[in-house]
Amino acid sequence: MQRSSFSEMPCSVAKTLDIIGEWWTLLILRDVFYGVRRFEALRSHLGISRKVLTGRLERLTDEGVLKKSLYQTKPSRSEYKLTSKGLDLIPVLLTIMNWGDKWMSGPGKTPVIFVHKDCGEETTPKLVCSGCGGDLNAHNIYPKAGPGAPSEEIERLREVSINPKLFMEE
Repeated sequence: MQRSSFSEMPCSVAKTLDIIGEWWTLLILRDVFYGVRRFEALRSHLGISRKVLTGRLERLTDEGVLKKSLYQTKPSRSEYKLTSKGLDLIPVLLTIMNWGDKWMSGPGKTPVIFVHKDCGEETTPKLVCSGCGGDLNAHNIYPKAGPGAPSEEIERLREVSINPKLFMEE
């Protein structure tokens, strides 16, 4: 089944989902980040079909998220590594994992814990303001039309910025 493309939508979330929004894609990126870089290892670890894995790896390589490198010539075998574009998706994965740890894993059942190399402490990812360093959450931010916003979005975003709680459950 052919899915719709979001690449022409004037929305950064939609354009990103056009690349990483298919089933398996984030799991492939997670595994490559964890060091599972070869086709058969990815296929085995994920339990994914060859056809689906091939398609996802080709798309991620074409989009510049992964780089394919030959590690054996006879027979020809490759491994996949995250590019700078791919590494910039790691905070997205960490945020999704953090949500899953909180809402899906249950207390004391976090599957993976991350350690901050600089201080050696276990860490939980959080979003902070680039201006002041304060925590970011749904209660202390609001959307505002940017320079790339289409004209029909500007009024809707203005309404949200005036009263963001209109769109949140109390």
